[in-house]
Amino acid sequence: MPIGHFSLDHKRVRLKSAGYTLLNSLSVNPDAKCKYGLYFRDGKRKVDYVLVYHHKRGSGSRTLARRVLQNDAALGARSARQDQPLPGKGSPGGAGQQEPPMDFHEDDKRFRREEYEGNLLEAGLELERDEETKIHGVGFVKIHAPWNVLCREAEFLKLKMPTKKMYHINETRGLLKKINSVLQKITDPIQPRVAEHRAQTMKRLSYPFSREKQHLFDLSDKDSFFDSKTRSTIVYEILKRTTCTKAKYSMGITSLLANGVYSAAYPLHDGEYEGEDVEFNDRKLLYEEWASYGVFYKYQPIDLVRKYFGEKIGLYFAWLGVYTQMLIPASIVGVIVFLYGCATVNENIPSMEMCDQSHNITMCPLCDKTCSYWKMSSACATARASHLFDNPATVFFSVFMALWAATFMEHWKRKQMRLNYRWDLTGFEEEEDHPRAEYEARVLEKSLRKESKNKEKHRNIPEESTNKWKQRVKTAMAGVKLTDKVKLTWRDRFPAYFTNLMSIVFMIAVTFAIVLGVIIYRISTAAALAMNSSPSVRSNIRVTVTATAVIINLVVIILLDEVYGCVARWLTKIGWWQGESVSGPSGAILARDPLHQTPHHPSCWGWQCAPGGCLMELCIQLSIIMLGKQLIQNNLFEIGIPKMKKFIRYLRLKRQSPADHDEHMKRKQRYEADFTLEPFGGLTPEYMEMIIQFGFVTLFVASFPLAPLFALLNNIIEIRLDAKKFVTELRRPVAVRAKDIGIWYNILRGIGKLAVIINAFVISFTSDFIPRLVYLYMYSKNGTMHGFVNHTLSSFNVSDFQDGTAPNDPLDLGYEVHVCRYKDYREPPWSEHKYDISKDFWAVLAARLAFVIVFQNLVMFMSDFVDWVIPDIPKDISQQIHKEKVLMVELFMREEQGKQQLLDTWMERAPKKGEPCSNHSPQAAGPEGPENHGGAL
Repeated sequence: MPIGHFSLDHKRVRLKSAGYTLLNSLSVNPDAKCKYGLYFRDGKRKVDYVLVYHHKRGSGSRTLARRVLQNDAALGARSARQDQPLPGKGSPGGAGQQEPPMDFHEDDKRFRREEYEGNLLEAGLELERDEETKIHGVGFVKIHAPWNVLCREAEFLKLKMPTKKMYHINETRGLLKKINSVLQKITDPIQPRVAEHRAQTMKRLSYPFSREKQHLFDLSDKDSFFDSKTRSTIVYEILKRTTCTKAKYSMGITSLLANGVYSAAYPLHDGEYEGEDVEFNDRKLLYEEWASYGVFYKYQPIDLVRKYFGEKIGLYFAWLGVYTQMLIPASIVGVIVFLYGCATVNENIPSMEMCDQSHNITMCPLCDKTCSYWKMSSACATARASHLFDNPATVFFSVFMALWAATFMEHWKRKQMRLNYRWDLTGFEEEEDHPRAEYEARVLEKSLRKESKNKEKHRNIPEESTNKWKQRVKTAMAGVKLTDKVKLTWRDRFPAYFTNLMSIVFMIAVTFAIVLGVIIYRISTAAALAMNSSPSVRSNIRVTVTATAVIINLVVIILLDEVYGCVARWLTKIGWWQGESVSGPSGAILARDPLHQTPHHPSCWGWQCAPGGCLMELCIQLSIIMLGKQLIQNNLFEIGIPKMKKFIRYLRLKRQSPADHDEHMKRKQRYEADFTLEPFGGLTPEYMEMIIQFGFVTLFVASFPLAPLFALLNNIIEIRLDAKKFVTELRRPVAVRAKDIGIWYNILRGIGKLAVIINAFVISFTSDFIPRLVYLYMYSKNGTMHGFVNHTLSSFNVSDFQDGTAPNDPLDLGYEVHVCRYKDYREPPWSEHKYDISKDFWAVLAARLAFVIVFQNLVMFMSDFVDWVIPDIPKDISQQIHKEKVLMVELFMREEQGKQQLLDTWMERAPKKGEPCSNHSPQAAGPEGPENHGGAL
């Protein structure tokens, strides 16, 4: 009889031939024992994993109960049901009544599911199916791993488990102990109220689990010895290596998911996270002490996060917490630099000269014909604002942030080693990534084509030979993964590679087209505003154009980020690459005016920086993009999209019939409620979001010293936002062991090194720091900055305008303009080599390049010095690791000595020649016998 095709009965029917047990779900409330889906229907066995599939029923069939318990006796069940007709095809539903046949694909999916679940039974797992759910057309297969399977797999995976042996952790003494005691009292109000976060003086000795040495471990409570995280990890490892071959080629769980045989596979959450009558669990505790905005000021319960979600996710949030903490001193210094600029703005001589209307400096037009002359004093506000970010303290802050990045990386390495010791990950080596589901599906498709060709070749072989050939092929394929037999060649990959290349070229072309469009917008907008009759509008042309252009850039970045992300995921699916693909967002489009690209002809004067410097424009661009991207894309999208999806699901349910809606409103089983959550998509988007922010904080800190502050404020919200998403919005991810953050650490180090170079060029070429130093020590007559603005301006004779480029309608300034000024180092019109680059330009350029070289090498040396001074492994951790090794050796030495003593005692009691054996048997030795030895601890 096929799976699930049973008549409902109020009795428990045992099908011994098939090895199935039908549970009576009508006599008592089935949800009373199973705690709403957390356990099997018997209320004793936990649901460690869930497989979900969609099924279709014929129109003439009745809704049947499909809650079937499957146990280890399925070895006989598989052979029994293989001879039965497939479900939905002639299966008895009543006298002379048949269900309409299902389509081929649905029939094939059910065929594969039956074999795969049978293989899971052979692997020792226990299954229970439920198709009578509140979600129409969705069936669930609940999986439970019994004790013997857990022990076997824990030994195979070399999982470190705590033993009975406990030892004292070395405590600090003297002054450090007092300091730590004071710090604990001060930080006690901001510590999370969870047991895992409390300081511990004792630690259990951990050892890779072994079935032969079970006596070393505390097995007094077997139900809690393997927690839910470990149980789901073990089941997932079995699901990955278990395959089905009935469909002519091998398919594991990843391929089954990719081909739609199963819709989803996930472990269950521990229970509900809110409600008065909800039983307390780790999920509820995480929601109260971690995922709530009301505890934003508290430390994260990292140990509890690791216990619930696994080491990989725990390390991400630990890294995010360390990064956020390290932003505090960077934010304080950045605010001090900004306040220094505010305090000295009235003492800044260059900005005072620019604001002094008595100088009466007439500036050249910003564009041809339509633009007119303007006074430099109209840019007073921009000049004063530039000083807030472009002052001598900016250089100090750039050096500080370079050392800050090096210190942050070293601090994280030390924190990571502490977590590895606390989480028993020392000596752990990560395994290779499992092939992606799409990759396996493509390889399987190639194998099927290859097998079809082989059959075509052997079509003319006699039947007897053909049967022998099939038997040999079947024997050879048994137990071997497809990916070990068939590989994709360059010919298989070429179409996908070509598509990827063309798509990337197209996306780059789109980006450049948008950049060109923004440049055209800046030029046209500047020209339009320059013709405005309002002096206030003309005086704020640069700020207005820059701000509006950057807002356009921000919108484009957000749109292209989403579009390119979808394209990247599609390209990855057709690319058949092995492992995960890390695709980042589109690059930030910072359309900034080229620096000092002003020829003698005034038609390009619109590309000049403002007299106050280029740094102000760069600061405006970075502030708008950074804040806008964080607030809109990162936070608003992360909050709004899940809420929108929930609302859409609610509307769909409301459109259903009232009966279905009322049924849905009832309390769901745990596996039903988790199925409606969003699937976990990996940590790549989370890391990418923070990596981009880290780039903003370090790469352009010279032009935007408030970046660390805004990053800190964003991260305080981001931590709780991500925590709430993981606890309430996402299905529980499979716990993955990891001892570090992987490639992201190298990316951070690369950004830190690149930041030194970029900040050197920003200070040297974008700001006026170097020109001011050159003027102060080479050209100043009185050792002050008086005359600096006039020194940086070149002169242009208006009679040298080419035809059609002079202003059509020059403003009435009260005097006739003969010479106008523009920002550059060029010879005056009365010089022999008029409008050529002056020697002052080369002096400033040499100083700029010298500063880049000195700054880069000095800061790199200081960063490497910090890296060398701070050890990667804390001294106390290295001592504890060594202590654990010594204790482990002593433990096994005592165990061997105890075994030897028991053996010697038994040998002494062994019967001599002629003596009876009854009083000297091993059993007579009682609990001291060798086979009853429990080990000496």
